[in-house]
Amino acid sequence: MKKIAIIPARGGSKRIPHKNIKYFFGKPIIAYAIEVALKSGLYDEVMVSTDSEEIAEVAREYGAKVPFIRSADNSNDFATTVDVLIEVLDWYKDMDLQFDFATCIYACAPFVNAKVLHDSFEMLIKENCDCVFPILAYSHPIQRALKLSDIGKIATFDDSNSNARTQDLDKAFHDAGMFYTFDVKKLKVNKSLRTQDTFAIEIDELHAHDIDTENDWVLAELKYKLFSNEII
Repeated sequence: MKKIAIIPARGGSKRIPHKNIKYFFGKPIIAYAIEVALKSGLYDEVMVSTDSEEIAEVAREYGAKVPFIRSADNSNDFATTVDVLIEVLDWYKDMDLQFDFATCIYACAPFVNAKVLHDSFEMLIKENCDCVFPILAYSHPIQRALKLSDIGKIATFDDSNSNARTQDLDKAFHDAGMFYTFDVKKLKVNKSLRTQDTFAIEIDELHAHDIDTENDWVLAELKYKLFSNEII
């Protein structure tokens, strides 16, 4: 069974300039994704999909392959992760290299460790499912979420749960924004990473942080400083 790690890293980050190669504790943040993929021993190929020659140079420096520059069609704001993954897999197919399984590891995911990658493959094979990815629990029940009007007035999204005890409400989760491990053939059929046969691994919120804004970056650095000795 051949496996590939695909690290998408577009050059045009608007909220955090040069996000994918910005330094995070002494090295470009993309280096963490590359290094964990290589050190895990899981993959026959570790590659970066990018439209940026600058990112490509950094990726190669840390051991990833960048066999082609991403197409313009898959480098705009409307291209999806699946579009990027299929472009990569089709390129390798044209080179007579086909993979059975893959992991898409996001470039700004310094908390990914080898154990959770191995766990994702174990679950994928055991359950014979389409995809596995890590999730985080919401810290407060989403059933009691509030919304705010333009003038600052509070309202509930759903009044039926206003008086419910938090312990009686179903636990809710969100994507941790770290990686997806998937069956390549099933991805090409489904054109989606999330299907009716997708499984998840719950992880601790102290050991993950989705980085979309400058504030996210600061919080991620604080967490990493506390727990970096556990991330191997």
